Amino acid sequence: MNVAANGQITRDELRKRLVKEGLTVKAFRDQLRDQLMITRVREREVEARVRVSDLEVERYLQEQIQAQGGQAPTELNLGMILIAVPENSTEAQIQQLAGQARQIAQRARSGENFAALTKTYSQAPDLAANSGVLGLRSASRYPELFVNATQALPVGGVTEPVRSGAGFHILKVLERRQPSANLTITQTRARHILLRPGAQLSQDQALAQLASVRQDILAGKADFAAVAKRLSQDGSAQQGGDLGWANPGMFVPEFEDVMNRLAPGEVSAPLVSRFGVHLIQLLERRRVALTQKQQREAVRALLRDKKFEEAYPRWAQELRGRAYLDMREPPQ
Repeated sequence: MNVAANGQITRDELRKRLVKEGLTVKAFRDQLRDQLMITRVREREVEARVRVSDLEVERYLQEQIQAQGGQAPTELNLGMILIAVPENSTEAQIQQLAGQARQIAQRARSGENFAALTKTYSQAPDLAANSGVLGLRSASRYPELFVNATQALPVGGVTEPVRSGAGFHILKVLERRQPSANLTITQTRARHILLRPGAQLSQDQALAQLASVRQDILAGKADFAAVAKRLSQDGSAQQGGDLGWANPGMFVPEFEDVMNRLAPGEVSAPLVSRFGVHLIQLLERRRVALTQKQQREAVRALLRDKKFEEAYPRWAQELRGRAYLDMREPPQ
């Protein structure tokens, strides 16, 4: 399975680890399926609440570009460990969780591997596969709470636990940079091979087939474009899987997250998306200046992402508040 490939371990090693943790392969798959379902529900329910007006877009452009003399906002890449605080926790329970968060933060500041601490302790399941990395983005796309907590830290610095409605966040500054004043975006050109599991091909078989294809490509025994023309079940097959130049956000997150971590020429491990099983090769990246229309679209997307990050804890809290058990006597 692609979880093993992404973790750079064999499938047998993964099974052994699952057995050691008291999990079956089926239970592990069920957990992953539940996490993906939760992510999709979250996106659908929360995105319906997020609206960005034209006035907000114009105000942002004025504040961030003109008021700052053309200086584009700082870009940040943060790592996060979340210690969740359940709804209706007692003060004693909150203090216990706060103490746990402080201990983890101290271990991280002492030089312990942040990614390893994330995998062991973080309760943000949609970030577990990425070691808690939130990704390089404009500081304005992060919650203000996160920006304020990290603004005085150097790269590599770790915060004290920061409290939000979701719990205690431990943040690490992975990268900080100041982009050019001109609004630009990074476009990506990649190609892929897509297999769609069905009655004749299971997901595990598709993963195994693309893993074998990847090994042949890396060994120089096969050409990516030629294999894409022969095997891929996507409309890009006739172009050798070439997807053309793409702006950020054009692909589904599970595909784009993997693509964004590749170096030019690198071939990914097989990955599963809502469309099937993919093998991705990154061809090249480029920075391009945005037209006025593209600038507004980019700002709208940026503000929408920021509102989404702020709306999610409120939605989760409301959801927990509506949950109840209806205990009824059986009919006589």
